[in-house]
Amino acid sequence: MFEKIRIKEHMEVANYKGDHVGTVDEVDGDMIKLTKSDSADDTHHKLSLEDVGKIDDNRIYLKQTARIPVGLGNKATMA
Repeated sequence: MFEKIRIKEHMEVANYKGDHVGTVDEVDGDMIKLTKSDSADDTHHKLSLEDVGKIDDNRIYLKQTARIPVGLGNKATMA
């Protein structure tokens, strides 16, 4: 398990394969708020901290089971 204090603004968020999903804007409680610039609809999206599989260097990798909103980063769809 990781400590959420390791998640910092501007860290990259990737799916379990390493494909870009978004960029951290901030940690809001138990959610990671992503920047609007990585969103097709120009809004902030949030991911649950429970969906984080690991943190490696300056990159957050999501679990394979993570629910990724449509239109983030590489236009990923809900799993």
